[in-house]
Amino acid sequence: MEVLEKAFGYITREWEGRIQILVFEQNTVGAGIQIPKGTVEDGETPLEAVLREMVEETGLTNLKVKGLIAQDYAEHYSGAIHKRYFYHLLSNESRPTWQHNPTGLNEGNLRFTFYWIEENDNVVLAKGHGDYLYRVLKNPLC
Repeated sequence: MEVLEKAFGYITREWEGRIQILVFEQNTVGAGIQIPKGTVEDGETPLEAVLREMVEETGLTNLKVKGLIAQDYAEHYSGAIHKRYFYHLLSNESRPTWQHNPTGLNEGNLRFTFYWIEENDNVVLAKGHGDYLYRVLKNPLC
């Protein structure tokens, strides 16, 4: 069975003394609340992939990578096996919300609506997206 590599980005910012995490919803039914992510392409490292995917999916270009916080293997709902890399990135983005049409391959007519959440918000992320969020919240600026 082929293993697909995926790069996930927990993008955080400090806002009015609180740590916020960037999430989005897309214009397709049932996709849920997600964090930015994408496929590691041939010839790319996971770090290169996360940087490319964050720009393609969010439109943000001024991100600072804090580091790799976890990697694992997980079965996707399609039955495929994903090797997942979770990175923590910092942003100085001031907009509370925005929309972006992702620019990667096979994105079609997708439109993402981004917004920031905080630890105590009652938000349920799509399956697998929140698996390592606790590590970011434990040391958000380190």
